[in-house]
Amino acid sequence: MPSPRIERLEVGVYRVPTEGPEADGTLRWDATTVVVVHVHAAGVEGLGWTYSSPAAAAVITHHLRDVVVGRDAADLPGAFDAMNRACRNLGTRGLVAQAVSAVDIALWDLRAHLRDLPLATLFGRCHSAVPIYGSGGFTNLDDAELAKQVDEWRDAGCTAMKIKIGQCWGSDTERDLARVNRLRELAGETVELMVDANGAYSAGQARRVGAALDRLGVTWFEEPVSSDDTEGLAAVRSAVRCDVAAGEYISDRYGARRLAPVVDCLQLDVTRCGGYSGWLAAASIAAAHNLEVSAHCAPALHVPVTAAIPRLRHLEYFIDHTRLEAEMFDGVPVPSGGRLPVTTTRSGHGMSLAARAEKYREEMAS
Repeated sequence: MPSPRIERLEVGVYRVPTEGPEADGTLRWDATTVVVVHVHAAGVEGLGWTYSSPAAAAVITHHLRDVVVGRDAADLPGAFDAMNRACRNLGTRGLVAQAVSAVDIALWDLRAHLRDLPLATLFGRCHSAVPIYGSGGFTNLDDAELAKQVDEWRDAGCTAMKIKIGQCWGSDTERDLARVNRLRELAGETVELMVDANGAYSAGQARRVGAALDRLGVTWFEEPVSSDDTEGLAAVRSAVRCDVAAGEYISDRYGARRLAPVVDCLQLDVTRCGGYSGWLAAASIAAAHNLEVSAHCAPALHVPVTAAIPRLRHLEYFIDHTRLEAEMFDGVPVPSGGRLPVTTTRSGHGMSLAARAEKYREEMAS
């Protein structure tokens, strides 16, 4: 029996304010934009989204919708290839990859609903629950605000916690290290400490900071230099004991192939690297380099795909996205004992756009 055809694709833009201004080593923000996609076939709906710009919605409307609508709903490899071909002259990385990601996630969710299967079952399930680590710790937080986040991560059962360092492009390393010490005091001796510099340091500066992090017992040094600087990543990695991690900006398997030789753990983000199709392709490259994978942000979306790979380290329980997902979507998984459960009772990824999300919806440019 032939699969149904995709009948229509809808896209919406939602802007969700943060609780207050937030900053890392190289950027400041006060809201997150979510581009939400619904695809429809045979009376069934699939849902996907990405964290991006309203421009990603325009890419979907003007360049992706026409190559998806009318296709066989089961032909996910064909749809993925067609979307990338349609954007050849735009460049298929960055914002375009985020647009493709939202549509690909929606197509996988649709396929699972059409077969009345959980996505984790469709992918193949290695894990019944996915380990998480607490993440946030923005550079502009005071001690009381950081303590509040640590309490939230502790309540979720997180045994590893990560804060941002590299304030103002690495201009105050003394404060960076003081904040790591403060995290140790707040989190306790048994919690694994992790830091993320968001590419704020030079390679030499990162090596010096990394030596201090080693003395403080930090185990994870994320983006000590820009992820575009593979030579710098390799230099830092060879100089420190803590694991060097990067990969959140990977857009495709070629980006994964470029970074895999210079990191200890490869990060992948399903909302940036081509959705579930791109994530699985990049994870296979990590496996070929004997690397574990850590999922970057978007915890609810990552659960079914992270459950499908044997060499998973953990999933980032990012405080911005955990708040946003609970506000925007119904069916978001709730952590217990430092893990997010993998649904086996609901089809697809198990989530739907909540009616309460409408207050965040923005008008789209035509």
